[in-house]
Amino acid sequence: MNAVLSDVLVLDLSRVLAGPYCTMMLGDLGATVIKIERPDGGDDTRGFGPPYVGGESTYYLGLNRNKYSITLDFNTPEGKEQLLKLARKATVLVENFRPGTLVRKGLGYEELHALNPGLIYCSISGFGQTGPKAADPGYDFIAQAMSGLMSVTGDVDGPPLPVGTPVSDVTAGMYAFMSILAALRVRDQTGEGQQIDISLFEAATSLLANVASAYLMTGQEAHRYGNGHASIVPYQTFRTRNGNVAIACGNDHLYDTLCHVLGRDDLINDARFATNAERTQHRDELVAILQGLILERTTDEWLTILHKAGIPSGPINRVSEAFQDAQHQARHFIWESTHPTAGTIHLLGSPMHLSATPPRLYKTPPLLGEDNALLQQLQETPDEEGEEPVNQYTNV
Repeated sequence: MNAVLSDVLVLDLSRVLAGPYCTMMLGDLGATVIKIERPDGGDDTRGFGPPYVGGESTYYLGLNRNKYSITLDFNTPEGKEQLLKLARKATVLVENFRPGTLVRKGLGYEELHALNPGLIYCSISGFGQTGPKAADPGYDFIAQAMSGLMSVTGDVDGPPLPVGTPVSDVTAGMYAFMSILAALRVRDQTGEGQQIDISLFEAATSLLANVASAYLMTGQEAHRYGNGHASIVPYQTFRTRNGNVAIACGNDHLYDTLCHVLGRDDLINDARFATNAERTQHRDELVAILQGLILERTTDEWLTILHKAGIPSGPINRVSEAFQDAQHQARHFIWESTHPTAGTIHLLGSPMHLSATPPRLYKTPPLLGEDNALLQQLQETPDEEGEEPVNQYTNV
């Protein structure tokens, strides 16, 4: 069976993370992704390092599989005309320039919609295409700070901290991906494209989830709980004799089971801890008791006991340990590719599992401009109604 997006041609004018993450997922599902890069260095992430392998940044390699790289300077009249020819054929365009930049170049949504009414035009920016901050520059770090996400991350008495990965960028990329899939469904029904407006600020704020709803419905300020949970206790990490263990008692039954395996059935009926509501009110007292008990055994001993009892728990893995987990190996979550300069490389796989049309690795992350010959081929192909688009199943 063909890949689910094998008839979709994507022009990727984005760089760094959010946009390339989105277009990588489209490529994983079979879309033909044409990555348009500056001739003088390409995507900024090509220079994000170390580490490098084979002269390529691992940052870049991890975000740009299943794409073709074409170098094109659309600031020049010739380059702009070449891009317009590609836009006539494209199904989707993804860009993450500061709002107004492409409009001033005559490459905004209105101009390209007139040229190609079926085009889905997805813009990703720091704060969105409208509003008082639309023109402000935006980065993941700033989005985490301004959204409130940073304020609830970190130790209770410590400074606010960002999440250790660029979650605003990744989440914005996923929202862009989902929005494009929805727009493709509309396009299939009506033939019409549309404009998509995604912001890092809103993507980061959406991650507040239950923390946001608690504030919006009560007006109470959110607080940091370190490794604890704002609304569930115990739901946190504990120190063991030789390390740490994460324990998640998401309901009263699991809490009762934990008390039983700890040999403290008396804590089950203690009025201070009998329900989750009471436990959150007496968090410090309960956690102190549990911590003293958990310190008596090693991490491995506790994991054996807790898993046997059916209590959700796990070790605090380093990144290297996480990738060695047998679960990732069993589900083939690490993809291997052969790169022309880096040799054998390993990439984070796709978490999407579709039985009939699964994501696949079709093409290793491209060298800068390695597919420039494809530009002429695309421009010479007549764009008649009903024509099959150029796709990677016929060109790779």
